[in-house]
Amino acid sequence: MQHLEVERKFLVRSDGYRDDAVTEIRIVQGFLNTHPERTVRVRLKGDKGFLTVKGKGNDTGTTRFEWETELSLAEATNLIDLCEPIILEKIRFEVPFGKHTYEVDEFLGENKGLVVAELELEHEDERFKKPDWLGPEITGETRYYNSQLSIIPFNQWND
Repeated sequence: MQHLEVERKFLVRSDGYRDDAVTEIRIVQGFLNTHPERTVRVRLKGDKGFLTVKGKGNDTGTTRFEWETELSLAEATNLIDLCEPIILEKIRFEVPFGKHTYEVDEFLGENKGLVVAELELEHEDERFKKPDWLGPEITGETRYYNSQLSIIPFNQWND
């Protein structure tokens, strides 16, 4: 499936989202390609696998091309073995708020301590409600992209 993804990203200031989460799932993902113009991601999400290609974001970092297809768990597991060295692991919580659902990722491993909330929108100017636990916006800050966290993990940052 291909579409233009419109997404905003935020840091998370507290674990208040946990009480309202409707799902919690472990995700393992690696990157076959982390080129700035495109990324190719392999993801294990629960008992399913996915292959995703994402294009370069627009000037605000909010909108970019995304293509994704489902893989068997075996196919995805085999592709993970071909990925670049750092494999990301995280727990994703889906948290309904207002008319939207935030996806909150608690990173594990070399990115432990980083908690990011993502919100997919219909268009860039769409209004949405912000819960109390939502922190500063990081949309377009490339170091927070999963592909970049697989190159320079959060625990290696100097600031």
